Amino acid sequence: MVVDGIRSWVRSSPGTHIWLLIIGITSLVIASASEGLEAFLLHRNSSNIHELNKHPLESLLISGFWIETPSSFALYAVLFELFHANVERWLGTLRWLCVVAVAHVAATLISQEILLHAIESHSAPRSMKHVVDIGVSYGLAGAVGVLTYRVPRPWRWLYLAGAVAFFALPLLTGGTFTDIGHAIALGLGLACWWLTRDRPPWRWDAGRVRRAALEAAGAARQAAGRTVR
Repeated sequence: MVVDGIRSWVRSSPGTHIWLLIIGITSLVIASASEGLEAFLLHRNSSNIHELNKHPLESLLISGFWIETPSSFALYAVLFELFHANVERWLGTLRWLCVVAVAHVAATLISQEILLHAIESHSAPRSMKHVVDIGVSYGLAGAVGVLTYRVPRPWRWLYLAGAVAFFALPLLTGGTFTDIGHAIALGLGLACWWLTRDRPPWRWDAGRVRRAALEAAGAARQAAGRTVR
């Protein structure tokens, strides 16, 4: 029963889980690499100013399949299930991919352009052109943004306030260009509202929730009874 439910969930959001599988593989590569090889891979697959000038399309694409700290993979897996999987199931794989691509590419380019201006105005060191800039967080922020439209009112405004506060707080406390990218990606996800117009929000069925809770409680009592006997 549980296995069937997991299979159904994975089949309903294939893009999310293929992406997560690739990130898992690249994380294993980073975790098993020597210090020198790790530094080379992270810099080579970054979408920083240097790599964007040399390999623009390649760096934009490949940087979305790596995370800098392999130990954070479990956290990303949970976040993928909470946000990416729900958006993909709701909008469909093609629309979900559109949101993620727009958020990842645009937030990367805009944040790196801001960084370039900071370097040219001597507000940031020139070494920042080679900074490690990889990861999936811009696409994730875009998914967080567009998922706002699936949350029914009035909870939608509470969800939105929480999302805005989460991504805006670093900017108010001296955020980096990455924090700027996260805020931009969230805004781009919100701007994709037109992809959600024919998709209904979640419906809160109190009776259904109550029945499910009673069924779960009954199953737990039966299991406890069998254990006692």
